[in-house]
Amino acid sequence: EQATWIDQAHPSFTSPYQGLNSFTPGSQSERTFSFSLFAGYRPFSSTEVYYNPEVLQGHGLSETVGIAGFPNGEGAKAAFPNLHYSTSRLFIRQTFELGGARNKVDDDVNQVAGAYDENRVTLSIGKFSAGGFFDGNSYSHDSRSQFMNWSILESGAWDYPADALGYTAGFVAEWSTRSWVLHYGVFMEPTVSNGTRLDPHLMDAHGQILQLDRPYSLGGLSGTLRPFVFWNQARMGNYDDALANPVIANALTESRAYRSKVGFGLSWDQQLAENVGAFARLSWDDGRTESFAFTEIDRSAAAGISLGGGLWGRKADTLGLAGVVNAIVPSHRAYLAAGGTEGLILGDGALNYGPEEIMEAYYSIQVLKWVSIAPDCQFVLHPGYNRDRGPVPVYAVRAHFTF
Repeated sequence: EQATWIDQAHPSFTSPYQGLNSFTPGSQSERTFSFSLFAGYRPFSSTEVYYNPEVLQGHGLSETVGIAGFPNGEGAKAAFPNLHYSTSRLFIRQTFELGGARNKVDDDVNQVAGAYDENRVTLSIGKFSAGGFFDGNSYSHDSRSQFMNWSILESGAWDYPADALGYTAGFVAEWSTRSWVLHYGVFMEPTVSNGTRLDPHLMDAHGQILQLDRPYSLGGLSGTLRPFVFWNQARMGNYDDALANPVIANALTESRAYRSKVGFGLSWDQQLAENVGAFARLSWDDGRTESFAFTEIDRSAAAGISLGGGLWGRKADTLGLAGVVNAIVPSHRAYLAAGGTEGLILGDGALNYGPEEIMEAYYSIQVLKWVSIAPDCQFVLHPGYNRDRGPVPVYAVRAHFTF
């Protein structure tokens, strides 16, 4: 079980104009809350069933629009003034063991304790998050205990298939050996951009991803490379077609048809010393179609460092420092500059383009074995790729409970 409370705020900042999806220039504060239960059961030696009910409440700043690298990773789930129930995960996992040394695993989130052959094939089917299987990273992949910015904890240009809460239905196959793990997944896409319903036209609407995990060791220090490629198909708009429409207001919606988007990424982490780790993420998509399910990023480069509190006598604490640069393709820029506001989370009504640059720092303090408190600070330059707006400092305090 876990519970996470995030209280986030920012002061007033420069904003000569605003659009439908602008980050609010006046000072504001918002909070998000989540409570999750992770239940797993093994009815047979090689079969597991997982159920993850969640209760969600709250809002992201500015109703979770206006910054492509949004500062609250819980914000995607937060659009409810009152407590809201969600069956976030419900899936079956089947393992086929192929020999080799036995690897013991302990009870963990969506993992039942047991032992498996190091050579195995694992199949998972049901409802879950695509990010739960792909784009992992030891130092930045959990907004509840690590970095909170969307484009630091995920590869920003991977427009991963998901409904408005970040979940989807699909199938994942994983082939594990001593030296590497190969992952393949196919997932349902929403019917519309950031939609709550998944598109039942599976032949026309789905996302696929192929990833290789390659762990290694340098001087006894562990690291992992995770390159991946993806291909999405969905009923997406086209920015060039929208720009050709004399009326920009509904142009992106009117341009929608079943189209594809391709891209690639790399997630890397490396232990540098006993209490020091570094990570980086690079991602790219072709930008030919609208950003559909994650956020409005076509190019992204992120890097950071994680310092364990053992360096200063508090072994359960963590200090994290990271930065990211996000960008969009020319047709995407032109659409926003023309006043387009039908995008996923951006639209100021005009645009003086500049790459979105973000720095984040957090310090997680282990107050008790089951609770940590983390002050967090982010500095956003050119929010929504707009040089006319900002910069914006965003401050937060996160309380994370595990039971």
